[in-house]
Amino acid sequence: MKNTDPVLAVEHLTTVFDLSTGPAPAVDAVSFQIRAGETLGLVGESGSGKSVTALSIMRLVEPPGRITGGRVRFKGRDLLALAESEMREVRGADIALIFQEPMTALNPVFTIGDQIAETLVVHGRSTWRAAMVHAVELLEAVRIPDAPSHLNDYPHQLSGGMRQRVLIAMALACKPSLVIADEPTTALDVTIQAQILDLLREMKSAFNLSLLFITHDLGVIAETADRVAIMYAGRIVEEGPVRSILRDPKHPYTRGLLASIPGGVPGERLRAIEGSVPALGALPPGCAFNPRCPDRFEPCTSAPPPEYPVDPNHGARCYLYDPGTSHRPSLSELRPGSPERQRREGGQPPATTRR
Repeated sequence: MKNTDPVLAVEHLTTVFDLSTGPAPAVDAVSFQIRAGETLGLVGESGSGKSVTALSIMRLVEPPGRITGGRVRFKGRDLLALAESEMREVRGADIALIFQEPMTALNPVFTIGDQIAETLVVHGRSTWRAAMVHAVELLEAVRIPDAPSHLNDYPHQLSGGMRQRVLIAMALACKPSLVIADEPTTALDVTIQAQILDLLREMKSAFNLSLLFITHDLGVIAETADRVAIMYAGRIVEEGPVRSILRDPKHPYTRGLLASIPGGVPGERLRAIEGSVPALGALPPGCAFNPRCPDRFEPCTSAPPPEYPVDPNHGARCYLYDPGTSHRPSLSELRPGSPERQRREGGQPPATTRR
């Protein structure tokens, strides 16, 4: 019988930063699961808490940040309850993290061969001599041409795309069960981005990986993820199968993100979400998105909404889907161009950018 237990189960994870005004939640009661061989996309604007979520899972949050609640169960063990020595054994060996900017993630004074080999030696997977041989194999696996000749290169001698491939090779060195990729293509041009995404898909299949893919780009998620979680102001506001959410987004924030993607008719005005993500420690009351939301109504400023099921395996934290809420506007009234939507938007077209 196939094991359906999740590889990673994050339950009500909360991480705060201690500011002069008091503790401010950067990750607020976040919960999600990733099963074996599955890719979960974590999407949101800059400042929404995506990277802090990744660092919290790895227990790499530094002061003034601290994890204050929740559980992070990896293969049945709560990572938050492990001693630091036990957690060091998990990092890199069982869970690997691919950082956004390889030039800061790689040590500039060591060769890439030494850095890959060190990963294997530190985790007791190989002797140094054997690790250097395996380093060449890993560089070849991530399609670095003439891999042996690059073993003694320093990071500054490689292009951005090749440095990112080195990070992927280091992440895969110990054959982890879970890889967390934190915006791995953001600093690359579009051609290299496509190559890195293809490489990640290949490696995921070849190594039977589970993948947490963090990005702000829904187009990337459409190509790589099985499920997607939309994050805003430290909270997951919508989660479900990627096809379901991209075809029929439920939360107003998700609809706004999709509407703002370029690629429509040339010369057509692009829709934009007005305003910006609230500052850490300055969240509005109720739903954090309500000051920017054209669909807001009375309950939205009272308390953060719970998650409501809207479809099988698809949920949204929005009072629009609360069956017990009276006097809520119908979804037909809130469609773009409807009189009710125009009234809520003050009769003005949304802020736009011309392509």
